[in-house]
Amino acid sequence: VQLQASGGGLVQAGGSLRLSCAISGRTFRYMAWFRQAPGKEREFVATISRSGASIHYLDSVKGRLTVSRDNTKNTVALQMDSLKPEDSAVYYCAAGAGVILSNSASASAYDYWGQGTLVTVSS
Repeated sequence: VQLQASGGGLVQAGGSLRLSCAISGRTFRYMAWFRQAPGKEREFVATISRSGASIHYLDSVKGRLTVSRDNTKNTVALQMDSLKPEDSAVYYCAAGAGVILSNSASASAYDYWGQGTLVTVSS
């Protein structure tokens, strides 16, 4: 299984970026995005179920970030709008065979991680 993330970059506050993650090898019931800023622990950002019926976000990104997936292409995306400097971090896509709703926000539930893509939001 491999996860390949792309789409990061430098953007001004209030701007937008779209991250994408391509998964090869198998499909997963839950996919997620996490992020890690310098000197901070990795934190949950968003998760989405296979059908898209179950979607959850970190409170601070609700209404600004939107997770989606394309099961025909086995990809997951994160549309990031109204970005703030505090959104700056390395963003990781993640997948895990044992992920269920109750643990879908926990990094320890995920077995596979993308390489990370850097998002920098300037003020």
